[in-house]
Amino acid sequence: MKITQKIGEAKFSKFLAAGAVTGVVALCFAFTPAELKGGQKWMSPPTDKNLCYSFLTADDKWTAPAEAAKVKNPVASNDASIAEGKKMYVKICNDCHGKKGKGDGPKSSELDKPPGDFTKPDFAKQTDGELFWKITNGKKPMPSLKKELTEEQRWQVINYIRTLGK
Repeated sequence: MKITQKIGEAKFSKFLAAGAVTGVVALCFAFTPAELKGGQKWMSPPTDKNLCYSFLTADDKWTAPAEAAKVKNPVASNDASIAEGKKMYVKICNDCHGKKGKGDGPKSSELDKPPGDFTKPDFAKQTDGELFWKITNGKKPMPSLKKELTEEQRWQVINYIRTLGK
């Protein structure tokens, strides 16, 4: 009888552990946004302050390949290139990244992930080559701008967004 009782206790403890894991996962999904008809969200978009969202996306850091970091910007960062970069930024990037590059543009709340904040130190640590790679290739929800902007325009946009963190 003791053996049967021990087997029963072991099964019950496994059952409790599985139930706890299932409960945590269910809570995380319960507190992440869902889309309704027409693209409306029933809850505000996730942020890095949302524990469940952070847990579920912990491995979702966007990094460019090592070779991209070595690529140098061939476009001089001067008043002319910055002005041209600003024109492209306002036309293409502003809706998501916002006027000041803080990731708070008018369409940012419609995205699954918050747009990058160009004023943060972790952004400034990236090389121009890494940024060029990201702008060129995109990663959902950020579109690839390879066909929309010429190489020179992409470098000009980088020159402009570098001014936003200052």
